[in-house]
Amino acid sequence: MTSSAYRKFAQPQLSEASIQAVADVLRSNWITTGPKVNELEQALSQTFGNRPTRLLTSATGAMEVALALCNIGAGDEVITSAQSFFSAMNMIVKCGAKPVFVDCDLVTRAIALDQVEAAITPRTKAIMPTHFPGALGDMDALYALAKKYQLRVIEDAALVQGSKWQGKPVGAFGDIATFSFHPNKNMTTIEGGAIVLNDEAEAQRVEVLRFHGIAKLPDQTRDVVEASGKFNMSDVSAVIGLHQLTQFDDFMAQRQVLAEHYFTSFPAIPGIVLPPQGQPDQTWNMFCVLIPYENFGHTRNSFRAALHDAGIGTGVSYEACHLTTVGKSFGYTEGMFPNAERIARETVTLPLHVGLMAADVDEICAVVKRVLVG
Repeated sequence: MTSSAYRKFAQPQLSEASIQAVADVLRSNWITTGPKVNELEQALSQTFGNRPTRLLTSATGAMEVALALCNIGAGDEVITSAQSFFSAMNMIVKCGAKPVFVDCDLVTRAIALDQVEAAITPRTKAIMPTHFPGALGDMDALYALAKKYQLRVIEDAALVQGSKWQGKPVGAFGDIATFSFHPNKNMTTIEGGAIVLNDEAEAQRVEVLRFHGIAKLPDQTRDVVEASGKFNMSDVSAVIGLHQLTQFDDFMAQRQVLAEHYFTSFPAIPGIVLPPQGQPDQTWNMFCVLIPYENFGHTRNSFRAALHDAGIGTGVSYEACHLTTVGKSFGYTEGMFPNAERIARETVTLPLHVGLMAADVDEICAVVKRVLVG
């Protein structure tokens, strides 16, 4: 018996208690940033080794604030992976800096650290790696490299909340980490994100940066101490996050079960590359496979259409950033980063969320096999 939820590519799980809590917040008449935001920040901080944690309206906003926090702007360079969602590239460009792309590992998609070192120039100010589900890159080597060249690290951890490196959760060590609470992430606040830091003074600066650059003066008037935008989370979103956090371990356990079932049930078809397997301390936000579609008489569009016709939603995670219009404007061309480009051509993201059951995964895998090999 399947749950039928497998038909959806992603599906947040909102409890009745969280829905009631939203109603309570609305009735309180304090619906913007307030006590629930403070409460969620403290609760999240405990999951990140009690490091300073601040909530924002999105992970993209968290990246923008992180770049400002690191004083990165015109003339600076930030090294990042060509295989990532577009947020990292966009925020680097938006702050006036240049995105310096490098390739990634084909399976783990971790940023290629040898290429990072080769790309460092006197203008390099930071490294912005994106972590993918299933396996982290070598975090010790990443931070050793950053220390060697005195660079900031802004970890894009949107996909890996709860993942660990040598027993420590991502965000509980290192420099800066940003997280996403979009509805397709490991927990949700509808829209929202967080920035986790290793310095309380920087956390206080984030509070200024996330609300117009405003600082309170001793006489309770206001000053704008640096130009900034508006990134503050509402209590309505935060109260959802508080309830999601109480369910977080259960969510991750179910995602782990589903990922393991994918590895067991996925058809053994030559040429297909599965995500990394065998790291139980890593969380599973999505399950991406690489398929050489032409070997099976398909394009990616025709393959996805066939799954859609069978009631299975899919995604593309992700296109190659350096081949977007913005990426090309910096002189990047096809052929420069072969792993990122192969991922961009062949990747398809299959359903993986806590509304699924093992039988759903079996059916998804059976449809994949039927579409590709009959």
